[in-house]
Amino acid sequence: MKTQTLGFIGAGNMAGSLIGGLISDGYPAENIVVSDVDTAKLKDLATRFGVQTFENNRSVVDRSQTVILAVKPQILESVAREIAAAVQEGRPLIISIAAGVRETALDRWLGGNASIVRCMPNTPALVKTGATALHANDRTSPAQKSLAEAILRAVGVAVWVEREELLDAVTALSGSGPAYFFLLMEAMEDAATELGLDKTTARLLTQQTALGAARIAIESDEGPAELRRRVTSPGGTTEKAIEVFEGGSLRRLVLEAIKAANARAAELSKQLGE
Repeated sequence: MKTQTLGFIGAGNMAGSLIGGLISDGYPAENIVVSDVDTAKLKDLATRFGVQTFENNRSVVDRSQTVILAVKPQILESVAREIAAAVQEGRPLIISIAAGVRETALDRWLGGNASIVRCMPNTPALVKTGATALHANDRTSPAQKSLAEAILRAVGVAVWVEREELLDAVTALSGSGPAYFFLLMEAMEDAATELGLDKTTARLLTQQTALGAARIAIESDEGPAELRRRVTSPGGTTEKAIEVFEGGSLRRLVLEAIKAANARAAELSKQLGE
């Protein structure tokens, strides 16, 4: 993997996070090239990581065996059509982290018969704790799939889904998921301040509790239901709070919310691919 040149089209936060993670894992900076229309972003990446930068996307594709498309979904079509000739000549692996754009649409814009891996990372990738799902089209080799997984694992966990449409469910779960936890944290802070705690204390305790619960869940072999039972003493304070959550149909609300996000992800994918 480390002998390949990786090309990034787009020098935004996600590209910077991936580049930082790769270099932290020992990937040579001289084997990473980046392009963007924003010269300030290019200068920042060159200064921070020592990567080679270009203002022309074709220059990146011509030098790369793998190209990571790290641009906004709304401009992906124009970028793909711009580099299509170079992709047809060099046949690099294309990794798209643009949310919502189907593989068939991207392949069409690139001129056809491209090896494509589509990824759905989430914002915690910016702090190396991301959760990413991947799907590859049928022209992607096992070696290319392994490479794509290694790149995304540089910023967190990476898992494969069997069908591309399942990326809509991933978007609804882990893509939008951080906002769900932030909403709960916000509500917990507000409740704590209503009970008399100052805002700073309420926020710190909420943040550390969220971090601790996630850490226990990650390091435990048990599922969340069992972990919840272990901290819910019969007749205790936690049991009373859980009873209120369950009585208010929390599970139903979560299901409806994630279904709504899934439906919207599918709708946006259709629109972006037209």
